[in-house]
Amino acid sequence: MRKLRARLSVLAEDIDAATPADRDRAVDALRTLAILGVVLGHWLVTALTTADGGLSNTSPLAHMTWLAPVSWVFQTLAVFFLVGGHVAARGYASARERGDSYLTWVGQRLGRLFRPVAAVLTLWTVVAGGMLVGGVELNTVQTLVKLVLSPLWFLVVFAALTAATPLVARLNPLWPLAVVAAVDLWRFGLGGPEWAGWINVAAGWLVPYTLGAAWSRGAFARRGPALLLLAAGTVATATLILWGGYPASMVGVPGAAISNLNPPTLAAATFGLAQCGLALLVREPLARAMRRPAAWAAVALVNLSAMTVFLWHQTAMMAVTALGLLVSADLPGLHTVPGSMEWIAARLLWLPVFAAALTVCWAAFRAYERGGRPMPEGTTRIVAGSHHQATASVKEVTHA
Repeated sequence: MRKLRARLSVLAEDIDAATPADRDRAVDALRTLAILGVVLGHWLVTALTTADGGLSNTSPLAHMTWLAPVSWVFQTLAVFFLVGGHVAARGYASARERGDSYLTWVGQRLGRLFRPVAAVLTLWTVVAGGMLVGGVELNTVQTLVKLVLSPLWFLVVFAALTAATPLVARLNPLWPLAVVAAVDLWRFGLGGPEWAGWINVAAGWLVPYTLGAAWSRGAFARRGPALLLLAAGTVATATLILWGGYPASMVGVPGAAISNLNPPTLAAATFGLAQCGLALLVREPLARAMRRPAAWAAVALVNLSAMTVFLWHQTAMMAVTALGLLVSADLPGLHTVPGSMEWIAARLLWLPVFAAALTVCWAAFRAYERGGRPMPEGTTRIVAGSHHQATASVKEVTHA
């Protein structure tokens, strides 16, 4: 164990030394926190139960509504779009200075985003077909496939906004926020059609994305604007929940009449404003934390495979759930109805098992995020391998 700690320490020092001095490590830390927030959130609020015979999807938020504040902590998509807008706007400006074409820039940005998707879709096409041929109930297959595909809407929206960066980078965030408010008024106040809500899929996430673009131009150099975002977003969200009829949960709840997330509502947008304000305010503490080699190495390594982690975390949870059926169809916290404190305690104990399964998925599919190139040996075999290859791999991310 002492030898392992020594090797990890040397690896962290190497990664720290390989990072450019002008790298904004807080940006990478925010991206990592956003991805891990989504992963942990899904693992905590998604439950596959056997109460109806086959596997069906439910949520502890549907059975214990007082848990809604949990979604405030783990629904971190606004932070991801904030960072995405910041990095894309800054990267496009740099590409123009280098003389790169738009097609070159957008191809590089979207390539790494979508390469891992092909592996997920291929595997689950085979798995779903095999389950149907093997006699698994259609409802069970639909439940599982829906959970796998649900994160992909996020990638489609993120890719569309990335591609539109030259058009939206200087858009005032108040404009898409006004569109979200108008759509909600139409839907909920004037009896408009439900399909109108899907306009907010673009408009709602444009709000944090354009805030990120404004950040890249120095709009949040002082703390005042970020404090205003946090305060205004918090007050507006509380008002909408307490008196506007919006649900308290910031994620979808099975069976609920209104979802704040699917499609995004005005409450989700104002919550995102508060979240972005808080993220901008903690940049300095995060930057100080990232000066520690161990903390920075962890963030840099997660960023190497952020999309792989995001795309496979639901598969990891479902694999553990399915394998658990070989032991019992009624394992607490895994197959049981999420309606008690006992379920919460049991689910927390399952989180390390989900993480272990995700590590297996990561080891099997991480190369797809790198265009088919294997991850250097040093990043995955720290005990047996040298560290210079891992450092070289991290350089690809920290110089991006």
